[in-house]
Amino acid sequence: RLNNWAYLNFNRLMRIYFCGQFLFSTHLKSFLLAALKANNRFHHPRLLQLLSYFCHKQWGDVMFGRFMPKEGRFFDNFNEHATLMVACAQELNAFLRDMGNREAHARNVSDLEKKADKITHDTISLLHQTFVTPLDRDDIHKLISAMDDVLDLMEDVAECVVLYDVREVSDSARKLAEICVSCTEKVKVAVGLLSNMDNAQAILKICNEIDALESEADRVMRSAMSKLFRDEPDTRELIRLKAVYELLETITDRCEDTANVIEGIVLENS
Repeated sequence: RLNNWAYLNFNRLMRIYFCGQFLFSTHLKSFLLAALKANNRFHHPRLLQLLSYFCHKQWGDVMFGRFMPKEGRFFDNFNEHATLMVACAQELNAFLRDMGNREAHARNVSDLEKKADKITHDTISLLHQTFVTPLDRDDIHKLISAMDDVLDLMEDVAECVVLYDVREVSDSARKLAEICVSCTEKVKVAVGLLSNMDNAQAILKICNEIDALESEADRVMRSAMSKLFRDEPDTRELIRLKAVYELLETITDRCEDTANVIEGIVLENS
């Protein structure tokens, strides 16, 4: 009940709280703070940071510190995840150029994906434990989830090649893998700049470049599909390569989705 009441009366609570600095007892102010803290669905990080400042002035670090867990770890997690994304894309690119060692490359891709999964899990856990977050809660969840989707698809490509017993891929598939590497590298740069909104214009430019790479991947895939259906006489081979092409192109789609989340964060916070 307290949770729902606080959510519906957020602005009123904020006004009462700041008036309470002068008019109400410490017990009432403590109640109001508890009501605000009870709701994890707030999307007012700047107002909550202001609240923390006033509470610090009123009660000091010892009492209020337990309400305010550290928040800087989010950007560290984003950067670590993006680094693994680039490493996984590079491993997948090497995979498609060294088909003789398919199983070894597939294991490497899977290992990188599992490390990224752990970072995703840690980030979401931290999100539930942190009162004031550096970005909107939904944005943090969307960003780390979008990045994780990219690595999931890379693992899907590796598993597809092994399970379907694909022995050789075309130059078009290798070209798509190269575009995937370029996309992930740009996502990594954009994520690295995200902690400072003075970088807003640079981040938006990178997001546009990711969109351009996704469009290039679309053109490569359409050309590859046309050639495949025109020239490949073996139906089973056609099905195998079609699946690989589609998964590789979808990786660039998910990179574009990540860029869209980043762009939204920048536009809301700059």
